[in-house]
Amino acid sequence: MNTALLPQLQMFLTVARLRSFSGAARELGVSTPAVSQAVRHLEKQLRVVLLTRTTRSVSLTDSGRRLVEGAGPAMGQALTALTEVSAQPGETVGRVRLSVPQAAVPYVIDPVLPTFRARHPRVEVEVNVENRFVDIVAEGYDAGVRLSEAIERDMVQVRLTAAFRFVVVGSSGYLERHGTPQRPEDLLRHECITFRLPNTGALYAWELERGRRNWRVPVRGGVVTNDSQLSVSLAEQGLGLAYAFEPKVVEHLRSGRLQQVLEPYAPTVPGFFLYFPSRAQRSPALRLFVDVARELTTHTARLPPGGS
Repeated sequence: MNTALLPQLQMFLTVARLRSFSGAARELGVSTPAVSQAVRHLEKQLRVVLLTRTTRSVSLTDSGRRLVEGAGPAMGQALTALTEVSAQPGETVGRVRLSVPQAAVPYVIDPVLPTFRARHPRVEVEVNVENRFVDIVAEGYDAGVRLSEAIERDMVQVRLTAAFRFVVVGSSGYLERHGTPQRPEDLLRHECITFRLPNTGALYAWELERGRRNWRVPVRGGVVTNDSQLSVSLAEQGLGLAYAFEPKVVEHLRSGRLQQVLEPYAPTVPGFFLYFPSRAQRSPALRLFVDVARELTTHTARLPPGGS
């Protein structure tokens, strides 16, 4: 069918549903003669009679019934889709797809998402939590969250958190049994809970620093995991030392469940950043998310009490 007939088809379907030309006119916001003329025009183009009209009622012919059964559901789906994607004045409709590491969720996504959804209910947010380094352009993400050193230089970066440290921790029981490391090299003689780099599969060498000097210690141990929460839990149970994102273990350190070692060597990183290809490529939905994230994390960027 010629797409020029779609307005007439919509009017016919409305009449068929309501069994009334005047009722269809009121629902569609047009005059009754306009509806009648549209239906006549559709019948002329199709060379069939779709409706039987009397002074008291409107009923479907066999052709009209077949057209309702065939075209009605599709037209309904199309109108629903148009309604879902259409925006009211001042409203944004769209989707934001994000790649976020597990460690950033409590400090970036948890505080931002409820407010963002409350303000912009027509914007769908998809958060893919994964710790591997993601090519957000190649994999179809609008933006990602990462530590600044893991972000390509040509990306726009928006700070979301304050700087923080990575620390080496262990339980008092483990340290009593195995001693407390005093220098980075001492870690080579300890049981360390290790993890593999998701992109290369290599075991991560713990990074430490003091002043201008840096160490990458190829630690080893009997447990390898890609889950930072499990690593902290196992360290708390005395299975070895763990290398942890400091905000995650603040309460453990305060309560004495874990103790920090090699504190003078704890490296500081600039924090988590939201990043995306360029300002010119930002969608309206992403621009709104950036604004809300910047607003909320500006006030909550400091680490929990006890953090650095």
